[in-house]
Amino acid sequence: MGRLGDLTAALRAEGARPVVPFVTAGFPTDDACRGALRGVKDAGCRLVEIGVPFSDPVADGPVIQAASQRALVQGMTPARSLELAAWARRELDLTVVLMGYLNPVLRMGSERFAAACATAGVAGLIVPDLPVDEAAGLRASLHAAGVDLVSLVAPTTDAARLQLHAAHASGFLYLVSTTGVTGTGAGAGDGLEAYVARVRAACTLPLYVGFGVGTAAQAARVARCADGAIVGSALLRKLEHIADEPAARAATSSFIGELAGAMAAAGDGTRDASGKGDHS
Repeated sequence: MGRLGDLTAALRAEGARPVVPFVTAGFPTDDACRGALRGVKDAGCRLVEIGVPFSDPVADGPVIQAASQRALVQGMTPARSLELAAWARRELDLTVVLMGYLNPVLRMGSERFAAACATAGVAGLIVPDLPVDEAAGLRASLHAAGVDLVSLVAPTTDAARLQLHAAHASGFLYLVSTTGVTGTGAGAGDGLEAYVARVRAACTLPLYVGFGVGTAAQAARVARCADGAIVGSALLRKLEHIADEPAARAATSSFIGELAGAMAAAGDGTRDASGKGDHS
C-alpha cells in the first residue's frame, strides 16, 4: 500500500467521508486552475484528482471533454500536468491522484511515467481505458515507485471481474455509479446502496463513488453507504466562465465546502454510539 492507501485508510479509520474534487489540469486557465486547487484546500479536502487533458477521453462526458479540449488548446501537456501536481503537493500539501488515458503513458513508457509521477509527488493514478487484466506491467512500475493504481468498477461488473479488481486494486476502489460517461448520471439511481454493498462484500479497500455526484443531496447519499465521493463535472461547470485565480478559488471553496458539509453530516448519522462508522 502506497501513500494514497495510507491516507484513505486513515480517513476511514477517522470516520471521515471525504469529497474528492476533480479538476482538469489547465482549465479554465492556468491561473484559475491553481485557484481552484487553492479552493480545494480551503474547503478542507486532503485529496484531489487532477485530470490530464487528452484528445479522446472516452470515459468522460461532455463537460470534461470540453474542459480537456480547452486546456489542450491553451497548451496543457502531460509534462505540465505533472508540474501542476507537483505544485499542488508542494505548495498546498494535497495528496494528488492523477487521472489520465493510456496513450500518453505508453508514449512515455511505464517505468519512465511511474518515475515522473513519483518525482512529482503523485500518490495514485487512474487509467480508465486500461483493463484490469492488462495492467500488470504498469501496476508493477507504479508499485516500485510507491504510486497506487486505482481500479474502476461499474454496476455491470460481474462477480468474477469484481474479484479480479479486489485482488489487484490499491489506494481505493473507484465505483463508477452509472453505466454511462461522467457527468450524466444521478448516483446510480435506486440501486446505489445495493451496488456499494455488493462491492464492499468483495473488497476491503475504501470505496469512492463518482460519475454522477454533483449536489449536496447526492453527496450525502453517497456518504451514508460509501467511503467518499468524487465530484468532477459539477465543479467544472462552476469554473467554466472564470478566468482568474481569486474567483476560481472562491467558487471552488464554496461549492466543495457545501458538499463536504453534507457528507460530514450524513456520515455522522451512520456512526454507532462508539463513534465508529457502520461500514469502516
